[in-house]
Amino acid sequence: MLSVKRLSKEMDGRPTLCEVSFEIEQGSIVGLLGRNGAGKTTLLRTMTGILDPEEGCVEFEGKDVHRFPEYRRQFLYVPDSTEVFVGYTPDEWADFYAAIYPAFDKAYYGQLMERFELPRRKKIKHFSKGMKALTAMIMAFSARVRLILLDEPTNGLDPIVKKQVLAYLVEEVAETGVSLIISSHHLEEIERIADTVIWLKNGRIEEVMVLEQLKNSLHKLQVVFKDEAPAALLEMPNVRVISKVGRVYTVLIEESETDTVRLFEVEQPLLLEKMPIQLEDVYVFKLGGERHV
Repeated sequence: MLSVKRLSKEMDGRPTLCEVSFEIEQGSIVGLLGRNGAGKTTLLRTMTGILDPEEGCVEFEGKDVHRFPEYRRQFLYVPDSTEVFVGYTPDEWADFYAAIYPAFDKAYYGQLMERFELPRRKKIKHFSKGMKALTAMIMAFSARVRLILLDEPTNGLDPIVKKQVLAYLVEEVAETGVSLIISSHHLEEIERIADTVIWLKNGRIEEVMVLEQLKNSLHKLQVVFKDEAPAALLEMPNVRVISKVGRVYTVLIEESETDTVRLFEVEQPLLLEKMPIQLEDVYVFKLGGERHV
């Protein structure tokens, strides 16, 4: 449905995106992950035509959206700020979108505003941050586009509404076939609803993989040695120590086979326990650094 091909972008004379390529299929939920400054927001803004690339293209059903801007009406970017609409009421915002997106469904918009108990005639500037974010999502889904790009969509939502919103996103994809790209630092949310993840590091694609395949590519061990852990094991290129408390090590091992795990077993540790893999573990292994970003 949508293809990003060798997309490159500079900001303030510095490369921000470097030959980024991937494809989005209809009815998919894609998590866009990366550390702060990795280029996630720049990528979303360039994909939707807000920014022009230095090189490469974004094709929707074979058409370059920067050369054929009418195709941009088939997808919509929801930024993490709604300040441009603070002087509007939701109904006025809906009228504005209806003039841009021919398929905007005002009846559906009304249903969603009622479902999430949001006022339609109150100025957006009087909304809380969470209410603003929720209203922006409602506008996007009411536009009946084919692809929605969400930048930190659950910021500011309270836990109850956040759970409702995540359930709604999955429901909407299943019922309409809309595709979603979600940029988020909330890894547990991406893990809950995404089927594919894109890892962005320093403006480049580190990897694109189905979520379950990602999890199956790693092993997580908690291991305790009588003395210090063998340095040769910990320095292997496919091993990363993610925590060390005394002589208790938690390590991630990347491999399709279990040869490295067996090397740990050969050292006869006092304790060796295999632990379940979470998306946060994969994030640490792929992008490095601390767990909290």
